[in-house]
Formats: sequence, structure tokens, C-alpha cells
Amino acid sequence: MNGNATFKHHNVALLSVNSVLAPEVVSSAEFDERLAPSLKRLRLSKKLLERVSGVKERRWWSDGVEFDDAAILAGKKALAQAGVDASEIGLLINTSVTRRNLEPSVASKVHNGLGLPSSAMNFDVANACLGFVNGMSLAANMIDSGQIKYALIVAGEDAKPTQETTFQRLNAETSTRDDYMREFATLTLGSGAAAAVIGPADAHPEAHRIVGGVSRAGTEHHELCVGGPSGMYTDTKGLLDNGLELVVDAWDEAHQSGWNWKSMDRYVTHQVSKSYTNAIIKAVGLVKDRVPITFSKWGNVGPASLPMTLSQEADSLKKGDRVLCMGVGSGLNTAMMEIAW
Repeated sequence: MNGNATFKHHNVALLSVNSVLAPEVVSSAEFDERLAPSLKRLRLSKKLLERVSGVKERRWWSDGVEFDDAAILAGKKALAQAGVDASEIGLLINTSVTRRNLEPSVASKVHNGLGLPSSAMNFDVANACLGFVNGMSLAANMIDSGQIKYALIVAGEDAKPTQETTFQRLNAETSTRDDYMREFATLTLGSGAAAAVIGPADAHPEAHRIVGGVSRAGTEHHELCVGGPSGMYTDTKGLLDNGLELVVDAWDEAHQSGWNWKSMDRYVTHQVSKSYTNAIIKAVGLVKDRVPITFSKWGNVGPASLPMTLSQEADSLKKGDRVLCMGVGSGLNTAMMEIAW
């Protein structure tokens, strides 16, 4: 397998990271009730979803609230927290998986909703659950090059429509156990939004330096998880086995190349499920109590998951702490990014 792509940043810092929680809490027990006819017919336990995934609940947006409106709100919070005016933003990247149409970009509505200047470039970067980290890397390179001064990265996700159609399919008389297992991961999804502002480190010595990281692709596995508006179909075991191999390869080669991530103060991982998180902790020897867990209460919020978790952890981090952001996305792709708090 070909090696990692390594990236290092010279003058880039994370000024703020913020999140917006969807207001409606929906438990896995409620999902079991929605699927009760199918579970009974297929002789599956009502507690299978929570027991296997570790997801006790996830969140949905209230009726009338759109995912991109939530991304706009997260963006406003991040700008206020960073102390950066909207007029100073030179780049907006939307990294949401969720979208209602193929064009225009989700970024165009967010750009307008935030009142960003016409000089601010705006576009979508879609790479499944890695989109937010990819967006940060891209923006950081543009800041390092001097092309822009400040960038805003956002993500807003809405799991409800996909899960509603999944309920209908799985409750059909023709559904099978195989159907349930192929769509199991869909039931772990959640809704939420996040945003981050990054800018030049020399102008913000109090901010959190983005050091750099690595990425690695295993695109021979691009068919293991395929999602769309109507549903997501996953080879759960194949995704876990091959995703884990990709992470371990990237981790090992990163350390051979000079990165030292064995004693970070916090490991902020993309939140998928109990089995995925425990497998990664064991495979690369992470300190378990330094890996915050949010999937149990938010589910898998796609690319918004990692920044939402980082936002939750921000108040407990102190200057000098080292943070490693880690994720795997359908495709398969993995990325790891170090932040010096």
C-alpha cells in the first residue's frame, strides 16, 4: 500500500470551534418501538440497536428547522467566539453530507445567511465523515499561502428524513434480517451542526496552533458504505475490518515519519459506535480515558461529529495540551490532525 500524505502547517491556528445540538432527543428504545413489527417478525431483540452500537439516543431537528439553518447558527456562534467579523472571512467551506439538492452548493445559502462579503470564496467539500477535517486542511493551506486571512468551516446534518424512510422499508413484510443488518448503521445516525474559525497564528497567540497531520486512502473499499437521501447501506464488518487496517497503517507510518502521538492529552475521534471506538483504542494503544465519547448521546453526526466533540472538550483543555483529531470516512479514507491547544 502506498504511504501517507503528510501535511504540516506553519502559521495557522484554530480560533474557535462551536456546535449546535438538535433539540429533539430520540432514544434507541423509541426506534425499537417504531420497528417493533419487523423486530418481532424477524425474531430480533428490541435492545439489539443500543447493545451493539452503544447509541442510547440521538437528536433530530424540530419541524421547520433545516440543517443549513443550523449550520448558519453554528457559524454565527463560531465567529462571535473567535472575535472575527463576518466581513473578514475570505473562505467558507461547507462539509455537510446532508443536502437537499445537487446545486447550488449548500455553502451558497450559508454564505448568504452569515452575511459574508462577496470576496469570500464559498463551496462544498464532501468526503463523508472526514469532510470537516479535510476542510480545515484545505483552508489552512490557503492561510499559509497568504491567499486568505480567515476561514470558516461548517457542517450541518439531518438524519431524520433518512431514518424515517428506513423505518418504512424495514417494517415492510418483505424485509429480511439481512436488510436490517445492512441498514443498521442508518439507525445510529444523529443530527447536529458545528463550525470552526481558523486564521493566522501570529495574529492570535492565544489561539490553538494547527500543527499538521497525515491522511491515507483505501478507495478499493469504496462500496462498503453507500448512502443517499433514501438510506445508507453498510457492510458493517467489512467497514470495521478495513477501516481499522487503514488507521493502523497510517498510525504506524506516521510514527516512523516523526510524528509522536502516543501520549496526547486528548484523542478526539469521529464518533461511530462502541465497537468502532473500542477497536481503534485497542489497535493503536490509545489511553482510553483520553478519548471522549459522544456517540452514546448524539449518535453518528457525520462530519459534524468530530468538531462537536472537540467543542464539548474545549473548556476542559488547557494551554499546552496536545490534541489529535482522528477519523475514518466512507470511501475509505482516514485523516489525523494535531492541534497544540
